[in-house]
Amino acid sequence: MSVGRRLCIWVSVLGVLGAAPASAQTPAPAPVMLVPGDLVRVTVWQKPELSGEFMVNPEGSLAHPLYQEVQVVGVPLSVAKTRLRDFLASTFTKDPLITMEPLFRVTVGGEVRQPNLYSVPRGTTVAQVVALAGGVSERGKASKVHLLRTGKDTRVDLTGSNPETANLTLLSGDQIIVGRGHNFFRDVLGPFASLTAAVVSVIVVFRQ
Repeated sequence: MSVGRRLCIWVSVLGVLGAAPASAQTPAPAPVMLVPGDLVRVTVWQKPELSGEFMVNPEGSLAHPLYQEVQVVGVPLSVAKTRLRDFLASTFTKDPLITMEPLFRVTVGGEVRQPNLYSVPRGTTVAQVVALAGGVSERGKASKVHLLRTGKDTRVDLTGSNPETANLTLLSGDQIIVGRGHNFFRDVLGPFASLTAAVVSVIVVFRQ
């Protein structure tokens, strides 16, 4: 086989190996979609009366008297922003400069210092929202955190041994539950002492 033909074969092989199959390519992230109950922070430049944090109502628009005609549910966030800009341009101000940031509502409970319903910006992670809730309490265990999403329970470890789960980003409606750590004196010795006291009481009654 000639040197030129051998070189052509190697070039062809390298080309096949270098071409990533379509199935191996990283899929594009799903567009952000607003749902009723979400909070949205709208900022209109030099128009504070048109700015603020508004809830998405069940009808699919923002809970603001001026924005009730603008449907923001069922479309990507970029489309919702375009609709709002077009509405403002046709009604209040020419060429408005606006930002539109969704605030996802998530519940943090269990063994945290400040359990509550929180509104967090897009990109907030499990670790960040636990910190927002005051962190894990003295009775909690950072390696026993659960992310509840659409009926699925994902175990999250905030101790650093598995940073991928700690950096999971939140979606609207997520629930974060921090589990309780095992304590020998509370979980074993305490109930045993109570049982011992009850037995002693029974013995004393029978002896009387």
